[in-house]
Amino acid sequence: MNCCAQHTSTTEPTERPRKHSRTNITTVERAGRITVGILAGAFGVAGLAGAGSALVLVLYLLLIAAGIDLIVTGATGHCPLYQRLGFTPRSLRSEP
Repeated sequence: MNCCAQHTSTTEPTERPRKHSRTNITTVERAGRITVGILAGAFGVAGLAGAGSALVLVLYLLLIAAGIDLIVTGATGHCPLYQRLGFTPRSLRSEP
């Protein structure tokens, strides 16, 4: 028996539910995260040119990474830390 004959192949794409698709950041916070993220990233990139020591370089890189994180969470509307802590802003809670 052919080993591949045991397995059925389907051409239909399988749909998986998205684990983290729920919005848990308010609109105002999203705008704030994007704004602060852009500023932090720009400041980090500008500071890289004048980084005199390895420590300063690492700090600027961390600032850039934090800026990217803020931009991504602001753009998607989902904060994994909020989810992990079980926090949902009052305005986004669906109360019965």
